[in-house]
Amino acid sequence: MAADTTEAAAGPATGRFALSRLVGELPATELAPLIARAILVVVLCGFATLAFVNIPGARTFTRPLASVFLLTLLLLQVFYFSNPHIQLRPPTSYLLLTVQAGLVFLPMLMFGKGWLGQPGFLAGTALLVLPRLLAWSLFPVIVAIVAELQWHYTHHNPVATIYAGVATVDTGLVVFGLTRLAVLVAELHAARGELAQMAVAQERLRFARDLHDLLGYSLSAITLKSELTHRLMMKNPKKAQEELTEVLDISRRALADVRSVARGYRELSLDDEAESAQSVLVAADVAVRMDLKYGNLPTQVRTLLATVLREGVTNVLRHSKAEHCDIIVWEDGDQVQIEIVNDGVTGAPVERDPHSGSGINNLRSRLKAVGGTLTARVEPDGRFRLHASVPRSVSVPRPPVPAR
Repeated sequence: MAADTTEAAAGPATGRFALSRLVGELPATELAPLIARAILVVVLCGFATLAFVNIPGARTFTRPLASVFLLTLLLLQVFYFSNPHIQLRPPTSYLLLTVQAGLVFLPMLMFGKGWLGQPGFLAGTALLVLPRLLAWSLFPVIVAIVAELQWHYTHHNPVATIYAGVATVDTGLVVFGLTRLAVLVAELHAARGELAQMAVAQERLRFARDLHDLLGYSLSAITLKSELTHRLMMKNPKKAQEELTEVLDISRRALADVRSVARGYRELSLDDEAESAQSVLVAADVAVRMDLKYGNLPTQVRTLLATVLREGVTNVLRHSKAEHCDIIVWEDGDQVQIEIVNDGVTGAPVERDPHSGSGINNLRSRLKAVGGTLTARVEPDGRFRLHASVPRSVSVPRPPVPAR
């Protein structure tokens, strides 16, 4: 059996550090949807203000009436068509688009060419509401109508006509572009929030899984040896003291394991785990046969094998009244195999739900992530067999150690 060296092994907790970076950025990104929305509203208000300035004021009621029309048009655009939190769906959107078309074209009967800046709102809204083919077909039609009206109002002035057409195109594209930008920023912000929640959920899952993998065995061993110590205190005080010393050692290792889970990574020694497993099983009156044949394995491989060994021994202690247990580790080409077989099966762990968070499913997921396999089944002879295969070429990136 190869001697274990102490190396730092990476755990599956890189998400914790990504989470800290992501959550650290969230307060700044909360401003992005507000800024995008504010820019959109300011630009739309600017267009409405320019239109109001161009309205002729010869009659006393002209500007107040134009203000009502412009305000209605602006409110419809800001709070419905250009609102990133509203899904533009028919028939409501088509009905309000018709209302907007009336507010764009009907006031021209009263205000004339002073109202020619408003069809740009309709052109941009059409791109937002209508199906793509229909929208891009209607867009040039609106531009052409504005150009024709300007041609009529200016008595065939080509410069004014071209100016009106280009202004309508620009207004429509600005309304469409800024609205889509505000929607995309809001969606990105929501997606970042969901990613943060997912990272939190993954971190909780990692923490729960690692606590189960690390502490399940330790707590079972502490309970078993404490009961043994209690029985030996009067009969064999010296042996009881030895068992109590082992309980303290296991407790210290459990404390170190908890700290390693909090840091996000840990290392396990296969040699130490094998020795500890044998001691615990013997204390439980289980005859142990160990056959460990492996060479110089990468630290990550030894850590995975030690984790499987912990879970396997925990299952023996919890789910069986075993009298014999075989623990075998051997190398097979580019794979390292570990097998734990015990008798006395009374309630071998059954994996009903692949997302139940149970120990065997935790191990199966971890091994699958590195190209390994794990099987757990009751043999026809009544013995429970846990078998895992880990590739020698496992490479898990070590997460950065957070600054203290």
